[in-house]
Amino acid sequence: MSSQPILETRLPALKLLSRGKVRDIYDLGDSLLIVATDRISAFDVVMPTPIPDKGKILTQISRFWLDFLGDSIDHHLISTDAATFPEVSRPYAPQLSGRSMWVRKARVLPVECIVRGYLVGSGWKDYRGTGSVCGIPLPGGMREAERLPEPIFTPSTKAEQGQHDENIPVHRMIDIIGSDLAARVRDLSLQIYGKAAAYALERGIILADTKFEFGIIDGRLTLVDEVLTPDSSRFWPQDRYQVGRSPESFDKQYLRDYLIQSGWKTSDAPPILPEDVVANTRQRYLEALRRLTGKGLED
Repeated sequence: MSSQPILETRLPALKLLSRGKVRDIYDLGDSLLIVATDRISAFDVVMPTPIPDKGKILTQISRFWLDFLGDSIDHHLISTDAATFPEVSRPYAPQLSGRSMWVRKARVLPVECIVRGYLVGSGWKDYRGTGSVCGIPLPGGMREAERLPEPIFTPSTKAEQGQHDENIPVHRMIDIIGSDLAARVRDLSLQIYGKAAAYALERGIILADTKFEFGIIDGRLTLVDEVLTPDSSRFWPQDRYQVGRSPESFDKQYLRDYLIQSGWKTSDAPPILPEDVVANTRQRYLEALRRLTGKGLED
């Protein structure tokens, strides 16, 4: 049984810092409250139809990965238990429960750190045109969804709301954040991807690619935002994976495919999603949760 979906939070006693495509972020002084709503976006456009429980699923998966990675990386999470949040937030516990992260404030780096282990999506499009991905040359004759010889790090800019992220070469990332920090986030991104991909594969999931964000807290490089969720990663079922075609996925690629087949264009108003598309999208997110964490949706 799904809960009543939440498209947008209204917490008058808290200072709203921003509304992203999915998350509402509130400023608590020296910390933040990140609330994952049930909004879903595709092609950088927020759909008008929520996916019930999506925010709870994302929060539960992020919390799992932060616990899993906690011995190898500093992260910003303080708690996901609304009963432990600052007193000012307690009146909103029904809205916050299960879908919120209380986190330390960070100086967030102005780049997104993408690791690709397979040739798919924009990487496949780039390869077909140039034989490389984001300027990194690859062997000839590779096919769609093929595993790369080794994972590659391809940073991007962080776009303003309503704009698209832009893939950039590493030398541009160095210009933005400096060579020492660029090397550290590259190495850490590849390390986290390798550890997470090996774990996921043991549970029948291929982690095709993912996106990380980092910040600085008390002078230390720190993992921030969501981590290894279906919104920030491509998850494929290993038992249905085939080289040469875009695999079935446990992420929002299903929604993207529906929108493409429907003829919708990003210049059009976003459509109301049919009930079966909503249900099937929710089911894919739930399956990722079950396979990765061994648990269903928590209350």
